[in-house]
Amino acid sequence: MTDDSKHPLKTGEKLLFIVAGLFILFASIAFAIMQYLMATSDTPIFDQSTHYDLSEKGHQGSLIFRESACTECHRAMRGGTNMGNNLDGIGNKRGLKWIEDFLKDPESVYGHVTMDHGPKPKQAFYVAEMSDHDRHLMAVFLSELISEQGSASSHIPPKGDSPFIDSMVNTWAPDEWKDKYKDVREKETDPVIDSMIDSNKEVITGDK
Repeated sequence: MTDDSKHPLKTGEKLLFIVAGLFILFASIAFAIMQYLMATSDTPIFDQSTHYDLSEKGHQGSLIFRESACTECHRAMRGGTNMGNNLDGIGNKRGLKWIEDFLKDPESVYGHVTMDHGPKPKQAFYVAEMSDHDRHLMAVFLSELISEQGSASSHIPPKGDSPFIDSMVNTWAPDEWKDKYKDVREKETDPVIDSMIDSNKEVITGDK
């Protein structure tokens, strides 16, 4: 008896697999080239929109961050890798207390198991085992990485006209909303003040 369950690939199917394979190959090469350029270029490939106005404690925390090899996984201040979260702009999202609590007891603060942060044998266990002083300085450094309005890590969209945002608002937003709500792009905002407000809110209310 012959096995009829196996059929040779047709010409079109072969071409489809070849094209898909070439696409994956070229995409992998392009990604590797981009990562190499990002790591070696003296000028940023993409527009940078994060403030680096560090306090004295922030500078000390930045040194601890680099000396602890945190840049092996994280990117901050245009340095490091993309293996872990990009920490530029984290000061817009989290307050000082939240960051410091996370560095000390990440899984409890985060609410579930973390990949690399936490007790041994996790790779970044040394962060939780740092002295309270060093961990506080690192938290201050991270809390001072503030993003400008309109950047990818900011909660406020860019000022001025945006064809995409304007078209979505005109299409989906009820007319009464335009009188009831103010466009956040027109709101005068200071990201540093916003970060301080968020930090104080977390301290007072425990919001995360």
